Amino acid sequence: MAAEQDPEGRAAARPLLTDLYQATMALGYWRAGRAQDQAEFELFFRQCPFGGAFALAAGLRDCVRFLRAFRLRDADVQFLASALPPDTDPAFFEHLRALDCSGVTVPLLQVSGPLLVVQLLETPLLCLVSYASLIATNAARLRLIAGPDKRLLEMGLRRAQGPDGGLTASTYSYLGGFDASSNVLAGQLRGVPVAGTLAHSFVTSFSGSEVPPDPMLAPAAGQGSQVDLAASVEMWLERVCGHLGLGVQEPHRGERAAFVAYALAFPRGFQGLLDTYSVRRSGLPNFLAVALALQELGYQAVGVRLDSGDLLQQAREIRGVFQTAAAQFGVPWLQSVPIAVSNNIDEEELARLAQKGSEVNVIGIGTSVVTCPRQPSLGCVYKLVSVGGQPRMKLTEDPEKQTLPGSKAAFRLLGSDGSLLLDVLQLAEEPHPQAGQELRVWPRGARESRTVRPAHVEPLLRLWVQQGQQLCEPLPSLAESRAFAQQSLHRLSPAHRRLEQPALYQVALSEKLQALVDRLSARGAL
Repeated sequence: MAAEQDPEGRAAARPLLTDLYQATMALGYWRAGRAQDQAEFELFFRQCPFGGAFALAAGLRDCVRFLRAFRLRDADVQFLASALPPDTDPAFFEHLRALDCSGVTVPLLQVSGPLLVVQLLETPLLCLVSYASLIATNAARLRLIAGPDKRLLEMGLRRAQGPDGGLTASTYSYLGGFDASSNVLAGQLRGVPVAGTLAHSFVTSFSGSEVPPDPMLAPAAGQGSQVDLAASVEMWLERVCGHLGLGVQEPHRGERAAFVAYALAFPRGFQGLLDTYSVRRSGLPNFLAVALALQELGYQAVGVRLDSGDLLQQAREIRGVFQTAAAQFGVPWLQSVPIAVSNNIDEEELARLAQKGSEVNVIGIGTSVVTCPRQPSLGCVYKLVSVGGQPRMKLTEDPEKQTLPGSKAAFRLLGSDGSLLLDVLQLAEEPHPQAGQELRVWPRGARESRTVRPAHVEPLLRLWVQQGQQLCEPLPSLAESRAFAQQSLHRLSPAHRRLEQPALYQVALSEKLQALVDRLSARGAL
């Protein structure tokens, strides 16, 4: 599919976005005559991030796009030839040129197919899933702290780890619960709602001596005479300064000229950035003068923004000024003008801004969402679980790094009230759990089994790709995935959603899978 016809394809990973040892192992499999052995890998993480009890799995769309486009081009093969031993059999490189993902099947996220190919997929799939899931989970945490009513904007592109990191962060922070992003490319390629107004540089670029080439503005209704907005603002400034107890010379002329220029460009989207000079003595009176001049023409300002100082306290003071000005000038909507804030906001500051009684309506977050400072990596792994239909298990010297053998299915068990009881992993060959039937399971970390009788059973794995190209069902849009993620979060109990010392969500193994683990452990996984 040509990039011009599929602009989102420009964001897809390429086959050589991988570790060299994937290629060296591929050569080893090929040399051993095992390239076509059917194998299955599983991609998973061992612990929920940020000390929490949940994670949002993200990156499915990127993985599917990568698999469907997977093909080593001549330049890719030539580079691998330069990186591998010079006496490597040329037939191996001809084999690589013929590779695609036909024969590869992907539920989220089990990957099965020819051993050589599914081994090559390890690093790209980990790269596509790990950071996306970490960002989505981090964004979900920030949304839980903010509550449902605050509008959250992701504005971390300039703080992100490179262009790809910026695009991924903007995309998956939206999936995790943010409302919009400043990243225009995320809007173009991924359909993320974009938002943005002006920076301090726009304000400071004006001295106040500038004359707008066309200061005239027509009424919002489209009927009536045009008005010189700059002149109208000057008249309103006298009334506003009188109301606030300020001299008309105190508000900064350059700031006012910047506000007028922006209002002429965006009369229906005027927002004032208040803290370039002084919020109380300049930003507020200049904003009010412009907003009231626009009001006379039928326009309504959309908000103000603060980017420094005590954001919570300033927002309260600004709201008070808006309320008195609304009464003084007979403009009721002025008392509810949205107040937006930004300035290196982390979880602690977000909780403060979201507290009861806060007058903040919109919160812009950059560094804390795109860099995930509390935990910069999710730690996903991609492990072999079967070859040729035979289970494989990694034991290691560290029990936490042991893997679960065999091809598996996963189910979520629910109570009669819809509450989540636990998730159960079982071998794919086992009968599916049935609602109303008693099931014996082995909770992870427990020494004894327990019985559970679910009222409802939901399968968790869905088959998305067969033969490397064929989609089993249409991929959901980003907005649909976002809605599903938020719905899933709300199904968790408050104890599981709790960000500090949460109750751990229980995952259990079926009796048959537990028996296989015990048997392979006793035999040394041979």
